[in-house]
Amino acid sequence: MEYLDLAPAAHAAGTVRLPGSKSLSNRFLLLAALAEGVTDIRDLLASDDVERMLGALKALGIDWRRGEGNDFVVRGAAGAFPVKQAELFLGNAGTAFRPLTAALALSNGHYRLSGVPRMHERPIGDLVDALRRMGADIRHLGNEGFPPLEIRPAPIRAGGRVTVRGEASSQFLTALLMALPLTGAGATVEVAGELISKPYIDITLNLMARFGVAVERDGWRAFRIPAGARYRSPGTVFVEGDASAASYFLAAGAIAGGPVRVEGVGRDSIQGDVRFAEALAAMGARIDMGPNWIEARAPAGERLRAIELDCNHIPDAAMTLAVAALFAEGTTRLTNIASWRVKETDRIAAMAAELRKLGATVEEGADFIAVSGRLTFRPGVAIDTYDDHRMAMCFSLACLGGVPVRINDPQCVNKTFPDYFERFSGLVAPVIAIDGPSASGKGTVAALVAERLGFHYLDSGALYRLVALAAIRAGVSLEDGAALARIAETLPARFEGGRILLDGTDATEAIRSEACSAGSSKVAAFPAVRAALLDRQRAYRQAPGLVAEGRDMGSVVFPGAALKVFLTATAEARADRRYKQLIDKGMSVSIDTLLQDLRERDARDSARAVAPLQKCADAELLDTTAMTVAEAVAWVVERARQGLPQTAAP
Repeated sequence: MEYLDLAPAAHAAGTVRLPGSKSLSNRFLLLAALAEGVTDIRDLLASDDVERMLGALKALGIDWRRGEGNDFVVRGAAGAFPVKQAELFLGNAGTAFRPLTAALALSNGHYRLSGVPRMHERPIGDLVDALRRMGADIRHLGNEGFPPLEIRPAPIRAGGRVTVRGEASSQFLTALLMALPLTGAGATVEVAGELISKPYIDITLNLMARFGVAVERDGWRAFRIPAGARYRSPGTVFVEGDASAASYFLAAGAIAGGPVRVEGVGRDSIQGDVRFAEALAAMGARIDMGPNWIEARAPAGERLRAIELDCNHIPDAAMTLAVAALFAEGTTRLTNIASWRVKETDRIAAMAAELRKLGATVEEGADFIAVSGRLTFRPGVAIDTYDDHRMAMCFSLACLGGVPVRINDPQCVNKTFPDYFERFSGLVAPVIAIDGPSASGKGTVAALVAERLGFHYLDSGALYRLVALAAIRAGVSLEDGAALARIAETLPARFEGGRILLDGTDATEAIRSEACSAGSSKVAAFPAVRAALLDRQRAYRQAPGLVAEGRDMGSVVFPGAALKVFLTATAEARADRRYKQLIDKGMSVSIDTLLQDLRERDARDSARAVAPLQKCADAELLDTTAMTVAEAVAWVVERARQGLPQTAAP
């Protein structure tokens, strides 16, 4: 099983630009597909769930194309889907499966919908029953009340009233509301029982109105769609940042000092999960909010305090509160969360099991969870994530208690937030990436900057040199990429007290030989070698921060680095520095030969197909030709103080 080890951390600070909301993204896509006209959707979420929806729409005959970044253009069908027979695999994407079920039931076609095994355990019977009462022909292909489904052509009884239970999932009501305008007749949806997750229905109504369908609401009991309603494209729409995802970063600020600011949601957001900030404030966190941002800090001079909260309005973000409770004084009780039981996993049971691993006392019931007890250091604790993205993201916060945390199956975050751990690490362990050509002085500068800031240090070039040295010693050709990759995968390298060890033997001086220098450039040109060393390099990112130097630190290894520096000097200056170093070591060398070698290496590094040496667009240029080492170090430290959280750059 794949896993990710999060190093102990004690402070979190910084700013995170949120990815697009999953709920908004898939709603926008479906409405754009059913509307008249062309819709330009900006900042769509890039995730597995959204890819499932995009794939389904393509199979159903919807013309869409990807623009720059996360922008998409969708040409609507002006009604029901044009393709009348299709088989759709929707993974575990509830925000695609439920709304598509309703829209397809009213499209007069023959469709099969399936997903991963967990999706086939998530109930859909209430939605199917409501659609059947309208005349839809929907059949369960497995267990009654659950996917997979088969939908056949059937005459739909347009207009009138349809009833759906409200306590199971708000997605059932959302699906009906979004699909009913396809009939062209007025209709009223009545909700039986208590409606959960009301803010998500607000989102649905808001977006439908943008596409020209205004739904009249009688409290939370009845929703009327006017006769003749049809969707029309509003032209361009923008996807807000994901308010549920904001909860992890805001909680980090509330737990571990802060300030942590999230951008993309704020006071003007239409998403109910922005009210998570109110829950943190009730726990004692200091919250500031603007129209498009929220910022969280820990309480002044005290711990967070426990709360009791009805979480009907923030069911997804409430999961984050359960982990934050580990850092609070007293017992936190979260109620009205029965919907957790039928999500990607049984979240109440899963949350209770994993919190107990960390030393919490947990009580659970049908619709509540109560958490008390402080985070306890227990060596070897591994958090199981149950193929649930929110479990993985919530439990990353545990490392803020100063304990190591292993997250099993971290890739499950791809469902909604593929680069979550990169963003989270940026708050607890910022990276300064220093790239540059050979002999530019970046190694010396990086090591001294790390010492000044109290950060960890990574000499990425040493890893490539070690691969070259190991290959030379083993008699492996430096032209054999596959063999070199095998060496890189199992490289017995350690960094201890300023020494570089290869298989337990000090190789600090050996890897600085001209043979290893030239060999490392050849080794680094092989994609398989770079791939083998990528995770090893990223593992050096630990709190309180990392200074990493090399040739692709800012472009490939740490693209989200808080500060990127491209450190260079003229070839003549670099050759002179290398000449003096070798002379000081008693080695005889020609400066003309050194200059030629440097120019040839620069050419190889800049021209290689994989991760070529180049200045990133967002990197700051530092030309050290006329600078001393002390001046270069001071320059980088000053930039760090300006750009990193103050606690990370004393």
